[in-house]
Amino acid sequence: MSSRTRALAVCSALVLALLLAAVLAPLPFAVAYPGMTANVLGNDKGKPVITITGAGTRKTSGQLRMTSIVATGPDASVHLPDIIEGWFRKDEAVMPREAVYPVGNNTEEIAEHNAKQMEESQDSATSAALGQLGKPTKGIKVKLSLADVGGPSAGLMFALGIVDKLDGDGAGHDLTAGRTIAGTGTITAGGKVGAVGGVPLKTQAAHRDGASVFLVPRKECTDARTELPKGMRLIPVTTLDGAVDALKALRTGGPVPHC
Repeated sequence: MSSRTRALAVCSALVLALLLAAVLAPLPFAVAYPGMTANVLGNDKGKPVITITGAGTRKTSGQLRMTSIVATGPDASVHLPDIIEGWFRKDEAVMPREAVYPVGNNTEEIAEHNAKQMEESQDSATSAALGQLGKPTKGIKVKLSLADVGGPSAGLMFALGIVDKLDGDGAGHDLTAGRTIAGTGTITAGGKVGAVGGVPLKTQAAHRDGASVFLVPRKECTDARTELPKGMRLIPVTTLDGAVDALKALRTGGPVPHC
């Protein structure tokens, strides 16, 4: 074997080793998928998602479904082939790990953080809903129960569920008009709706579970149109008042905001 041939063989081996290392090395990404959805007007694991005391409630029809995503855990190893596959699949998304898990270094810390965010989101949803209806926060108690879900992204749908159970559209009708309506968005106690991320996967989860309408934070309209399931109608919202008005217009045939 000539010296040139040996040199080429050594270089080729080094290149192959580097390529193999790149393929096998864990990368700082997570792979996300469409998650579960839950009807906030119904039950979860045998318990009502929304329980209200201190005020009369309505019997509702239709569904208001919160949506979620699931992702590989913070300790999971994601490699180059996983990322390449995720880029080409409609039902997966490759996201920077810190975007999915901005706080905590392990599963326990992240679960604790998400549970705290969910609790704060529920408090904000209650304040926003009662404020939208002009009802006092004292004397009316709202308990929200949804297992295995964390984070703040169900805030909007919780608030709409409380409004529907207490007042509907204010004229004796359900906000849903019998439809299955899904959505996502954080909410403040003052009723402002915020962005959440993972919207394309959430629209797929909503479509899978029978929704035909999806409420999305206005700032995420562009993301929501990505891989939007056929027949899914997007309604952008920035406030709880706007979401309620949009659902009323949807029922009556009035002008409805669109992305």
